[in-house]
Amino acid sequence: MNYTEDDLLPLSGLQHLVFCQRQCALIHVEQAWAENRFTAEGRVLHQRVHEAERQSRGDIRVEYSMPLRSLRLGLIAKADAVEFHRKAGLSGAEWIPFPVEYKRGRPKKSNVDKVQLCAQALCLEEMLNVEVQSGALFYGRTRHRLDVDFDARLRFETEETARRFHDLMEAGETPKPVYGRKCRDCSMKGLCLPETVGRGWSIENYLKDSLG
Repeated sequence: MNYTEDDLLPLSGLQHLVFCQRQCALIHVEQAWAENRFTAEGRVLHQRVHEAERQSRGDIRVEYSMPLRSLRLGLIAKADAVEFHRKAGLSGAEWIPFPVEYKRGRPKKSNVDKVQLCAQALCLEEMLNVEVQSGALFYGRTRHRLDVDFDARLRFETEETARRFHDLMEAGETPKPVYGRKCRDCSMKGLCLPETVGRGWSIENYLKDSLG
């Protein structure tokens, strides 16, 4: 089954969903957003990357802010950067895509960033009809790249996350909060109100209550 153009969802939502279902729903279902120092630093980093000009270095070409789309996964995005590595093939030189996603912090124990990157690779495979075996995550805090292999397990997790994202958006409901350590630095904490576990509050109900 393929999605239509009208069904396409922002690929960044996969990262939000893996991190926290409630955060994903607040952003994409309720259209709520709040920024803190971490999201501001990340936004500035992405802006710098997206404003960079195309580069060519021998066997590597770099495209910035490259549009991505997958009708199979129902996703749309702009990649921070896609490197095209020249590789000798049977019919001459081939240019193999290598997506690079920029993050402000450090590598994470979960696959939250890897799923987002893998989704970009799946978009590139569908668009260009070529296999994308790996990519990289560049972390601003460490100033190092983490290479990521798109193996079968990560591909399956990414495809399942895309399916769950569409299910969440179709349901149009925001899950109740579940308080945890990740809530402490989340920019959405003031809107999410994770301490109200079990009360089933939404942004709409919170605003009504606050405004009397």
